[in-house]
Amino acid sequence: MALNHKEPDRVPHDLGATTVTGMHVSVVYQLRQALGLDVPGTPIKVMDPLQMTGEIKPDLIDALGVDFLALRGRCTRFGFANDGWKPWTFLDGTPVLVPAGFNTEPEPNGDILMYPGGDRSAPPSGLMPKDGFYFDPITRQPPIDDSKLNVEDNLEEFGPISPDELDYLKGETERLYLETDKAIVAGLGGSSFGDMAVVPGLALKQPKGIRDVAEWYVSMVTRRDYIYQVFNRQCEIALTNLERFYRVVGNRVTVLRVSATDFGQQRGPLVSPQNYRDLFQPFHKRVNDWVHQHTSWKTFIHSCGSARMLLEDFIDAGFDIFNPVQCSAAGMDPVKLKNEYGDRIVFWGAGVDTQRTLPFGTPDEVRREVRERIRVFAPGGGFVFNPIHNVQARTPLENLLAMYETVRKEGCYPVA
Repeated sequence: MALNHKEPDRVPHDLGATTVTGMHVSVVYQLRQALGLDVPGTPIKVMDPLQMTGEIKPDLIDALGVDFLALRGRCTRFGFANDGWKPWTFLDGTPVLVPAGFNTEPEPNGDILMYPGGDRSAPPSGLMPKDGFYFDPITRQPPIDDSKLNVEDNLEEFGPISPDELDYLKGETERLYLETDKAIVAGLGGSSFGDMAVVPGLALKQPKGIRDVAEWYVSMVTRRDYIYQVFNRQCEIALTNLERFYRVVGNRVTVLRVSATDFGQQRGPLVSPQNYRDLFQPFHKRVNDWVHQHTSWKTFIHSCGSARMLLEDFIDAGFDIFNPVQCSAAGMDPVKLKNEYGDRIVFWGAGVDTQRTLPFGTPDEVRREVRERIRVFAPGGGFVFNPIHNVQARTPLENLLAMYETVRKEGCYPVA
């Protein structure tokens, strides 16, 4: 009902259904301890090694009243599978479980390097600094010879979805659909054009093409034809994969995360509206049109930062859902967003600021902000509560508990 702009019994709530609506593994550990779900020392699985987000298990979902579940592929962004779990102690002392391909041996200076496919004979593709909390991509940009640039070089990580992966996704979808009453959110890769978590080629041992983030943004001006050709071919691959994916999962999926490319920063968009319309919107529209013509899925776009200047274009491209609704960025006033766009796009996020209020405010400040965001965004439906992006490491436990207490208390319709 909420995704169709109607008022259900309460505001639906997400935690961990996507890679951008989760929680750092150390905070998951603390929250589970506080809720009495684990005995001290029980390790938490790291589901996304890049961002070090933790597993949101069914008991935590039930305890918090979460309404969505993630349908994930088998491999991490570094190219190794989420299996073969082994124990590791995170840098802050949190006991965790990591996949077999995860490197747990620090460098002499304490840094942790991550390797594509878990292959330590290849150059590392990610680095977590000593005492850090996340991995940063390592730029592995070969010299660029414009006369020899080949579109296929920037498509190496995209390709036909394998029969084994389809069988896995089919089985997982059936399990989630039949064993739970939650909505399923699929994050099938391939349609997130220009995603900075993808461009560096974390899973590739020797990435070719344009792989440096700064060079990629420059290329959107200086090599526009090349970028357009990359997106065009990527879109063709994505549409073929979506068709094959739909054949095995059908309409058991509720939401498809189409794009996680960030188009905004704190003070304005990262790309001009015209650049978005020229390079991105045609392909977003092709994907969204296919989804809406063949499925009942809702389509989801994630963009951090100030995206107000692009929201109309996102809507014109056919997106149903916008996340994370970073209200602290320029032009992202909650009341104006709801009044201008609230009947045309679902706001998924916005619940509380994870840059300031949640990590550095008091519990009362958290309660006030959560209450106000529900008051603004909930009327008429079209709102899914989630903190603005992932809950960060070192977020005070008392602030988390205040957030969930307020959602439970204030998130019932009719909203006062």
